Amino acid sequence: MAGKEEAKERDPLAESLNDLFTSVSTMVKGQLQGTNNLLELLEKMNVRVAEEYKGFGDVASGLRIYVEQLKTKSGNFDEYVRQIDAIEQQVTEFEAVISLLDKYVSLLESKLLSAYQTPP
Repeated sequence: MAGKEEAKERDPLAESLNDLFTSVSTMVKGQLQGTNNLLELLEKMNVRVAEEYKGFGDVASGLRIYVEQLKTKSGNFDEYVRQIDAIEQQVTEFEAVISLLDKYVSLLESKLLSAYQTPP
């Protein structure tokens, strides 16, 4: 009879332990499922971001080609820029010569005026 009493005492303890292990197992499964769900969400987000960056890469590639074309076109203008600089230099020198001529003409004019004003 002592064996039956001991079995009865073990049954509630065994049931409690069984319930504890079942509850812990359910809790761990729930946490693992939550982690799995987060990882699936992260994977979907990574795929979406990768698609977005692929689009940015295409835009950047197009911009690079456009910039190269602009460099080529602007290179064609370098000769014209040099010619304009040379013309600007010539104009500056021409202005200096004109200024000297203007002073010389003013001096001649004043000499002529003084020559006509003085009686011979």
